[in-house]
Amino acid sequence: MLERYFVRPDTIDRIRASWIADPIERYVKWLTDRGYAHRNIFHRVPILRQFGEFARARGATACEQLPDHVGAFVDRWVRERGQGRKTDRARDECANEVRNPIEQMLRLAVPGFAGHARRRPPEPFSGRAGAFFRHLREERGLREATIIHYHGDLGAFEAYLRKIGLHDLRALSPAVLSAFIADSSRSLRWAGLRNRCGVLRVFLRYLAREHLLPTDLSASVEFPRAYRLSTIPRSIAWDDVRRMLEAVDRRTAVGKRDYAILLLLVTYGLRAREVAALTLDDIDWKRDWLRIPERKAGHSTAYPLSSVVGAAVLDYLQHGRPITKDRHVFLRGFAPPTPLTTDGLSGRASYYLHRAAIDVPRPGSHTLRHTCVQRLVDAELSFKLIGDYVGHRTPASTEIYTKIATEALREVALGDGETVL
Repeated sequence: MLERYFVRPDTIDRIRASWIADPIERYVKWLTDRGYAHRNIFHRVPILRQFGEFARARGATACEQLPDHVGAFVDRWVRERGQGRKTDRARDECANEVRNPIEQMLRLAVPGFAGHARRRPPEPFSGRAGAFFRHLREERGLREATIIHYHGDLGAFEAYLRKIGLHDLRALSPAVLSAFIADSSRSLRWAGLRNRCGVLRVFLRYLAREHLLPTDLSASVEFPRAYRLSTIPRSIAWDDVRRMLEAVDRRTAVGKRDYAILLLLVTYGLRAREVAALTLDDIDWKRDWLRIPERKAGHSTAYPLSSVVGAAVLDYLQHGRPITKDRHVFLRGFAPPTPLTTDGLSGRASYYLHRAAIDVPRPGSHTLRHTCVQRLVDAELSFKLIGDYVGHRTPASTEIYTKIATEALREVALGDGETVL
C-alpha cells in the first residue's frame, strides 16, 4: 500500500523499519478506503513515523503506551513549527494538524482509544427531567435535527439556572423565566429568541404534565411580538440567478456538485434538507422523474426532471462524485466522502451568492426557494398550485407571497381591486 504514495524505496524502507510500521500501514489502508487524497496521505505518514520515534525515545515499547505521549509530541510540534502563528486559534489549528492523524491511527491500533473525538454533550436536565428527550422522539415524533435545537436552547436555560443558583425546578417562577428571556435577547436575533421561547414552553408543559412543577408556567413565557405577513420573502431577480450560476467553476468536482445543487434549489424550490436527503433511488432516469420522499408536510412529491437539471446531476455523478457505496446523491468534496449536511448545503448557496456580489438579507438556500416561488407568482399561477409545488404545509404559508405579486398589486392600485380579488 505504501508504494502507491511514495516513489523512493529508501523512504518506504524507513517507514517499514519503524516499530509502529504495522499501525501506520493499517492507517494508510484505512485512509485509502475512505478516499483521502494522495497528498493528504503523503503528508500524514511522516508525522506518524516521527511520533513513533518520539514515543520510543520516551520509553514506549508497545502501542498501548502511545496515547500517553500524544500531548507532549503535539506541544513540541507547535513550539517548533508554529512559531509564525500569532493567535491562539492559529496555534490550535497547528496542533490539530498533527494531533488528528495520530489519534486516527491510535483508534485503529489501540482498543478503546477515543482521544479528542467530539463527544455529544449530555442532555440538559438529564438528572431532573431525563425522559423529556424520549418524549420528544417517541411522543412528539421530532426529527433529530430538531432535537439538536432543543439541546442548545435547554442547555442555555440550564446554564442560566446554574448561574443564578437555582437548582430545584419547583422553584421556577414567571420572574425567573422572564429574566432568562431578557438575558437571551442580548445574544439572539428575533427568530432565535422566538424558537427559544417555543422550546421553553414545550419543556414547561412537559414538567407540569409529569408533576415536576406544581403549576404549568408555559403561558408566562411570551413570544417576542411579531405581525403576521410583516416581512417580504428574500428572493432575487432571475438575472442575479444567472450571475450566481456563472460564478460556479464547473471544471472541478466540487463545482459540478454545487451547480447541480443550485439548480435543484432554484428550479423546484426545494429546502436544503430535502436536497441533502436525495438518494440515487429518488431519480428515475428512464421516466425523467425526481422524487422528494420526505417533505416537511409529511408527504412526498414527484417532479418532471428538467433536462438542464438532469444534465447537471448526471455530469456530477459521472465526473465529480466520489466512488462510494453510500446512496446519497451529494457528498462532501473531501475525504471521508460522507453525505453533505443540510447546513453545509445551505452554506454552499450562501457562498455563491456572496461570490456573485448579490445583496440579499440572510443569503442561503431559502433565498433560492423564495426565488423559485417569485418566478411562479410572476407566471400568474394560483397560490394553491404554488403551495403544492414547493411543499407548503398549509395555504397560510403561501399567503406571504401575495406581497410580491407585483402585477396583481398594480392592478389593485390602478383599477378595480374587487375584480382582481
